[in-house]
Amino acid sequence: MRQTWRWFGPKDLVSVDDMLQAGVQGVVTALHHVPTGQVWQPDQIADRQAQLAVMRDGAPSGLAWEVVESLPVSEDIKRQTGDWRAHVEAWKTSMRNLHAAGLRVICYNFMPILDWTRTDLVYRLPNGATCMRYDAIDFAAFDLFILQRRGAADDYAPQIAETARARLATMSDDRREQLTGNVVFGLPGAAERMTLDDVKDHLARYDDISPDRLRAHLVDFLAEVTPLAQELGMRLCCHPDDPPFPLLGLPRIMSTEADYRAVMDAVDLSANGITLCTGSLGARADNDLPGMMARLGDRVHFLHLRNVALEETHLGGSFHEAAHLEGNTDMVAMIAAILAEESRRRAQGRDDWQIPFRPDHGQDILDDQSRKAQPGYPAIGRLKGLAELRGIETALSHPLVAQRG
Repeated sequence: MRQTWRWFGPKDLVSVDDMLQAGVQGVVTALHHVPTGQVWQPDQIADRQAQLAVMRDGAPSGLAWEVVESLPVSEDIKRQTGDWRAHVEAWKTSMRNLHAAGLRVICYNFMPILDWTRTDLVYRLPNGATCMRYDAIDFAAFDLFILQRRGAADDYAPQIAETARARLATMSDDRREQLTGNVVFGLPGAAERMTLDDVKDHLARYDDISPDRLRAHLVDFLAEVTPLAQELGMRLCCHPDDPPFPLLGLPRIMSTEADYRAVMDAVDLSANGITLCTGSLGARADNDLPGMMARLGDRVHFLHLRNVALEETHLGGSFHEAAHLEGNTDMVAMIAAILAEESRRRAQGRDDWQIPFRPDHGQDILDDQSRKAQPGYPAIGRLKGLAELRGIETALSHPLVAQRG
């Protein structure tokens, strides 16, 4: 297991020095400042590599950019509208430029509009730590009565709608504004503070796109880019929906094992693979994460290891981001399945036998709460998670355990 760390560039409040002291082996980053649909130029890629190669005092960090997350797929590609063909060609050119710079793994997602959805970004836990949370009733209140999305009433049982109405009545104006800001945080342009009319406009463009049609568009995209990735020796890995159930009337197509299997079978090349995110997929009680690793492991090119605590087991229920060993996913069983897959790959002589992973998200603890880094990406909370994951890997790999197992 290759220990990596997500970094958002020079503006990230968690620095190169911080991640180096966390003991990571490689860096996961992207050119977040380049507009979606434009080519990532060689000089821009080189600049990012140079930025993470040095510590604050100019000393070499010894760290390298190892995984791209994410090379974004435009909404035009997802909908097959506007300049989508030009955007595909730009994506392929960016892939060639990344290959020339030594990059081999590219994570992307095919979620319409939303990168992820939470109702709380600093939900307080009993021990004083804070985390991100999805409250199903708060979200329904936003959808039904703040956004007032057309057709929303058809998506909620009457009892849920009434509970959401009552919840909204208890919210102050500040909480309503905060809830809106939290939901649109995962929408394009959120930094420019999109209006509710902007959100409705984005949603309306998906009115006629069913899950089957969106899946067909993903297959068309992969049919274009995967052969080039295969030729270059690169690995593409699609991130699952977050959360993995329908929201705002948008289609969801990467939420289950069957979803991944269908897309891999449709473009059956080894370069067409998976980012197996235990946090996103773990927000469904019916997803068997260790089993998915065992059955789909041959095509798992990247791992996000985090945990969620399901507050309700039904699909679409509330959940919050748990500490890495405290949620609903059995992380010991998960890491055992990962190590088994790596062992198989070594026996096969695969160059990619070691799978990169990162401690995804984390609770804000200790000094994280004053640092106020990117939501979900604290320094100490992720360091704690990495230490726990590293400890499990070390224990399961130890000869004493191997002899007994």
